[in-house]
Amino acid sequence: MLGEAVIRYLDGDYKILTPGAYVTCAVTKARIPLEDLRYWNVDLQEAYADAAAAFRRFNELKSGKAAPAP
Repeated sequence: MLGEAVIRYLDGDYKILTPGAYVTCAVTKARIPLEDLRYWNVDLQEAYADAAAAFRRFNELKSGKAAPAP
């Protein structure tokens, strides 16, 4: 399982749909090992590498600079 996982982000948890070793941060594009995944957005179904990346996305959406994920 060296590839990217496909995950359904839930409130306080997530469900692995396709096994993998990591997910990609929606903001920084960094690979996040699943054991380090702590930040995501349920509505946008996006993962974030850290709190700073999550806050950056929040500010982008608030200011209208980023389109929500499909």
